[in-house]
Amino acid sequence: MNSEEPDLSRSREANERLHALIPGGAHTYAKGDDQYPQDLAPVISHGRGAHVWDVDGNRYVEYGSGLRSVSLGHAHPRVTEAVRREVDRGGNFVRPSVVEVEAAERFLATVPTAEMVKFAKNGSDATTAAVRLARAATGRPRVAVCADHPFFSVDDWFIGTTPMSAGIPAATNELTVTFPYGDLAATEELLTRHEGEVACLILEPATHTEPPPGYLAGLRALADRHGCVLVFDEMITGFRWSEAGAQGLYGVVPDLSTFGKALGNGFAVSALAGRRELMERGGLRHRGDRVFLLSTTHGAETHALAAAMAVQATYTEEGVTARLHALGERLAAGVRDAAASMGVGDHVVVRGRASNLVFATLDENRQPSQSYRTLFLRRLLAGGVLAPSFVVSGALDDADIDHTVDVVADACAVYRKALDAADPTPWMAGRAVKPVFRRLA
Repeated sequence: MNSEEPDLSRSREANERLHALIPGGAHTYAKGDDQYPQDLAPVISHGRGAHVWDVDGNRYVEYGSGLRSVSLGHAHPRVTEAVRREVDRGGNFVRPSVVEVEAAERFLATVPTAEMVKFAKNGSDATTAAVRLARAATGRPRVAVCADHPFFSVDDWFIGTTPMSAGIPAATNELTVTFPYGDLAATEELLTRHEGEVACLILEPATHTEPPPGYLAGLRALADRHGCVLVFDEMITGFRWSEAGAQGLYGVVPDLSTFGKALGNGFAVSALAGRRELMERGGLRHRGDRVFLLSTTHGAETHALAAAMAVQATYTEEGVTARLHALGERLAAGVRDAAASMGVGDHVVVRGRASNLVFATLDENRQPSQSYRTLFLRRLLAGGVLAPSFVVSGALDDADIDHTVDVVADACAVYRKALDAADPTPWMAGRAVKPVFRRLA
């Protein structure tokens, strides 16, 4: 295996330009160069399928594409053709386009547990609209968020709960409470303690672990008993668990749910969906106080809605979710075998549903380690694998997976040396990668 690190001189120059002009050097914190080893943060030129090329000309097998949004692969022909067709017809008008109703019909056919849908551009707008709607419907101020899930929104009601809470009033933070995933008793205790105050429970229905048996149904019953709205954040689970999200797989129907990421295969589109009785409060055909639900200039751009329809058609007609699971299972098995064969099977750990794999890097005491993650990422990049996670796209093939496993084996051999020395520093070649959410830069 080639152990030489790629030449990233142009990428380093581009990173300096990015930081000079853009706070954080990227428009998403998770894409920041602090998430990558020092001087090894490639700046992307273009992508096709499961591969991307940086501005230095290096090619990588890419995982976690577009923060899980590009699940069909880059420049997917069916999606790009649908987008190109609409772009030539105009993208935004003073009245709704017929594409808006076609996209809504397609979405509600794909996610039949919902009765109405409204589109937006990003997930934060959709989740915040769900929270606002729940507060309006219940007349209650508090929001209960799942403490075990990393991200729900850029808006104050959530960001105030993270270490990056600067600029958010304490009074806002006090209205958000948390509950643990998988623990119905603790959630009931929270709802009882704040009886009549909690507008909604919001959570990802599944993440890196499967929901305990009966958990989601129990949460549904708890929400009903305490009169609060149950909101599923399906940004990640949508399409990766099933075309209809986790609610379609597990058979538990939330009051509201939010979709994004894979919905547009990289194009900006998100959705708030749910029960008609709730959703119509943001409409015109009711007698109550109006709710400012979602009203965005670009929320219904025709090309993005066309992309979403093409994605849904591709998933249902080509069985993409099953392919994602098959690819993920092959990758997980290969990585686990490679780690075990190098004696680090208890330290390089693959977790999650096959369609949404992440990895943990543990130190000699089997504790999560950013230093060992740095070492591991350096070796992956040296082998032409760009993998902040092991989240697969449908564009990968068996050769890509096999190459990745070979690179992982090489990385695990170095990992073993670092464990034996009880010190990864000689193999880090610089500062450690950093967590996204932290108080200080």
